[in-house]
Amino acid sequence: MRPQLNHYHLVPHIIAFSTTRHGGTSTGNYAEFNINRYCGDDERAIEDNRLLLCKELGIAPTHLVYPHQVHQTTIRQITPEFLSLRDDAKEAFIDGVDALMTDVSGICIGVSTADCIPVIIYDPERHAVAVVHAGWRGTVAAIVQKTVETMCRAYSCAPKELRAVIGPGISKKHFEVGDEVYEDFLQAGFDMDALAERYPARANSDTTATHTYKWHIDLPLCNQMQLLRMGVPDKNIYMSRICTYEQADDYFSARRLGINSGRIFTGAMMKED
Repeated sequence: MRPQLNHYHLVPHIIAFSTTRHGGTSTGNYAEFNINRYCGDDERAIEDNRLLLCKELGIAPTHLVYPHQVHQTTIRQITPEFLSLRDDAKEAFIDGVDALMTDVSGICIGVSTADCIPVIIYDPERHAVAVVHAGWRGTVAAIVQKTVETMCRAYSCAPKELRAVIGPGISKKHFEVGDEVYEDFLQAGFDMDALAERYPARANSDTTATHTYKWHIDLPLCNQMQLLRMGVPDKNIYMSRICTYEQADDYFSARRLGINSGRIFTGAMMKED
C-alpha cells in the first residue's frame, strides 16, 4: 500500500506534494489516507498512514513535521535543534501554528487542509521553504504575505526569486459566505470586485428568502494576489485549480463531508545532497 500523492514539480531538488484520499488505512469519512491527529480519526490508522508517508518520502517519522493549526498567523522556523527536543517540547513549539518554514534538507514540513488553501513557498537560491495553511481567517490576516516577509528576514530571500504553489482548496463557485465575512475581506483591503461574486443561495443556506443571493469569495486568488503584492512573479506561481468541494472523492472537503473527516496534507522537503 502506497499513499497516492499529487506532486508539484518546482525544481529537481525539492519534493512538494499534496496527499489524496487514496492509499491509506483510514475508513469512513477519513478514508483512506489521513495523518491529521486533530479531526477524530483512529489513532492506529493515523500512525499507519504516517509511516506509509515517511516510507514513501524515505525519511524517519521524526522528520515529518506538521502543526496543530488554529486559523491564526503564527509562523515557526524548524531548525536542526527542533529534532533534538523531547516530544512534548516539539508539540508545544508547533501548537497553535499555521505556517512552518525551514532551510534544513531532509525535513518534510507541511499543513493540513480540507477546503482551506495550502500554499508552498520555495526559494531555490537560499534553499528555504515554507508551507502555509490559509483558511479564510488566515487569508484576511495576510498569513501568506507575513510568511514571505518572515522568510525574507530569516533567510534573506528575494521575493522575485520565490516559487509558489497554491494547492487544493475550495473554489469561488462553492465558497459561499455571509455578509460579515465579505465585510472582513473588504475592511482588510482586498479588491472585492476581482475576488467576490453573488450566487443564488444554496438550499441549505441560513436564509428563508426565495431569491436570496449570497457572496462567494475566490480564496485561491486572494492568496495569489498576496504573493503578487509581495513581488513574487506571476510566472512563478502555480495554481493547482483543484476544488476540494467538487473533487471530494479524491480530496477531503469539510463542507462536503463534515468536520469529522480527514485532512489533506500538503508538504515540502528539500532533498539531501
